[in-house]
Amino acid sequence: MASTSSVQGAAQVLVASNRGPVSYEVQEDGSLRPKRGGGGLVSGLSAIGPEAGALWVCSALSDGDREAVRQGVGEDGVRMLAIPADVHADAYNGIANSVLWFVHHLLYQTPLEPAFDAEFRRQWGSYETYNRAFAEALAEEAAEGAAVLVQDYHLCLVPGMLRELRPDLRIAHFSHTPWAPVDYFRMLPDDIAGQVLRGMLGADRLGFLTRRWADAFTACAEQFADGLGDTRIGVHGLGADADFLRARSHEADVEERIVALREEIGAGRKTIVRVDRTELSKNIVRGLLAYRRLLESRPEWRERVVHVAFAYPSRQDLAVYRDYTAEVQRLAEEINSQYGTPGWTPVLLNLKDDFARSLAAYRLADVALVNPIRDGMNLVAKEVPLVSDEGCALVLSREAGAYEELGDDAIVVNPYDVEQTAEALHEALTMPAHERAERAKRLAAAATALPPAQWFLDQLNALRYP
Repeated sequence: MASTSSVQGAAQVLVASNRGPVSYEVQEDGSLRPKRGGGGLVSGLSAIGPEAGALWVCSALSDGDREAVRQGVGEDGVRMLAIPADVHADAYNGIANSVLWFVHHLLYQTPLEPAFDAEFRRQWGSYETYNRAFAEALAEEAAEGAAVLVQDYHLCLVPGMLRELRPDLRIAHFSHTPWAPVDYFRMLPDDIAGQVLRGMLGADRLGFLTRRWADAFTACAEQFADGLGDTRIGVHGLGADADFLRARSHEADVEERIVALREEIGAGRKTIVRVDRTELSKNIVRGLLAYRRLLESRPEWRERVVHVAFAYPSRQDLAVYRDYTAEVQRLAEEINSQYGTPGWTPVLLNLKDDFARSLAAYRLADVALVNPIRDGMNLVAKEVPLVSDEGCALVLSREAGAYEELGDDAIVVNPYDVEQTAEALHEALTMPAHERAERAKRLAAAATALPPAQWFLDQLNALRYP
């Protein structure tokens, strides 16, 4: 790989991620309309101020994004890479979402999958190309000694590639997912497992959401890559943005949706709320099975509780995700058919993404159900107790990263145990109001211990001043 160390830009702080802070839509008249995103990285970068010389390097994801790159349209502080659509599809869907995500979330049906064949190797070549495009852009844009914060499993190879190009840089990588245990990680072909780890270990510092995921990475590095070398490990448990959520949840559009939701739920009924993407790891199907078991085993809850389930479509270009979404719909309809009455719909399922409606559900929640098979953190577990009007009880999977911070005040479940989860829902629904409010208060305090801007700044400072 040729060195580009002689080509240096002016950026002092760089963030690299698949998805950037802005996207573009092509309007009917051919003009481009930008749409700003949110999240921890956005607020973190804004917290360091415009004088910091920050740059966000991201991928063009849509036709509008690619057209913006072609026309030279862009926003200050953002460089969007027009990686060919077929290369991006292979890297993003073929490898990142269908292999690395599955490995870290333990999602494979191992009697049948994975099968690492010639097609996998072809797609892996695209993943390398995709990562190299980021590494070269970062090398070109970074000032001497700049700090680079690379994000997530899409860009595992970037730190090592960038280290070769620009040894002067301070490089960090942050994993927003869990990290696979050794016995699962070793399913990857040996050379690929080594390549992933060497790519990560090109960083000065690696960040994880919990100590559990950090320890899992360390174990893999010791098994397959002769240990961590000079790379340091840090744990940063991303918290909820309390100020934003509390203010946003009382705006007019949320109030309107609360009125509509209350009407759908019916007067005097308790609510079990879940808000998730229809992501395989979120365990929505077993959550519905547990709710059905609650209605079956505790008939006193019939007509007295409603499961408000917002399950927003995710990765619908992958067949396994389309099938999963269909199963969620089928099961919700089955429960409604079996138990529903003219005045009571047991499951209010909605698959259309609506942030204001999600916040309305948060506010009305008596119980929040967060039962992932495995999750890097799970911000919903932190957000609902923070926003709920009366303070909610939290039923929480022990396999969510949030369990480390919230477990003491949640009702903790094994995500595979439907019977236990049904009992946990009953316990949550019958929790005395004063206890529920006290627990919710402690949950909210733990949930906001490291707000997004501080989460980002802590990593940046740890990288700059080891």
